[in-house]
Amino acid sequence: MSNTLLTESRIFARRNLEHIRQVPEKLTNVTIQPLMFVLLFAYVFGGAIKVGGGGYKEYLIGGILIQTLAFAMMGPAMSIATDLQEGVIDRFRSLPSRRSAYLLGHYMAEMLGSLLTIVILLGTGLIVGWRTHAPFLHVVEALLLLLVFASAIIWIGLWMGILVRSPDAVMGVGFVVVFPITFISNAFVPLESLPNILQWVASVNPVSVLIAAVRTLFGNPVAPVTKHVWPIDHPVGAAWLYSVALVVLGWVIAQRRYRARTTD
Repeated sequence: MSNTLLTESRIFARRNLEHIRQVPEKLTNVTIQPLMFVLLFAYVFGGAIKVGGGGYKEYLIGGILIQTLAFAMMGPAMSIATDLQEGVIDRFRSLPSRRSAYLLGHYMAEMLGSLLTIVILLGTGLIVGWRTHAPFLHVVEALLLLLVFASAIIWIGLWMGILVRSPDAVMGVGFVVVFPITFISNAFVPLESLPNILQWVASVNPVSVLIAAVRTLFGNPVAPVTKHVWPIDHPVGAAWLYSVALVVLGWVIAQRRYRARTTD
């Protein structure tokens, strides 16, 4: 990335961060919401769901991390859809800046939000009793995997924001896509507790694979595999494959759609 592009991207990122300073309520979905999810699931369901190999609280954190990062696609989608509707991007196009700097600026600002989310979730997990039981390098790999997955989600969110016709459509489209794939998974319950057909769906679900990979790398409980397919049998390798592929795909489709949407 050239110095000029990096500088321009930082300017756009600062613009997005200034919005948060003016409207701090925008941080609710990356601060208070994850905190509430951990506390509610840990203490409401913690005594009812049994997980072999450890306690439910240690099983829970990997699921909450991936689910929260997946739902975070709403943020960049709403921001860019709002800019398009209000005509802000048309004004930006008259400025002497590279077209790709706008999207990179959004990405930088959203990554800071994702970092904050991860820190809050892990900190809350430590408070409720979550611990890692793996070598240091494995824990570092888990954190890197979370950051790569967060990057993929942000680029997909940017693409979705450019794709929809209005900000109002973001929530509907987002929930229709994200809600099923995060709940038909091993995020909150072991796969063996699901009906047979859903076990097959959950076993190939990228969300289940990513969650299993994070739990494996953290040394947290991983429920028994009920349907033996390659991704769930090799979660770490499959999770890296999924995450890197989604980053590339998200970046490509977001850039192409943005050029198409902003070309006269």
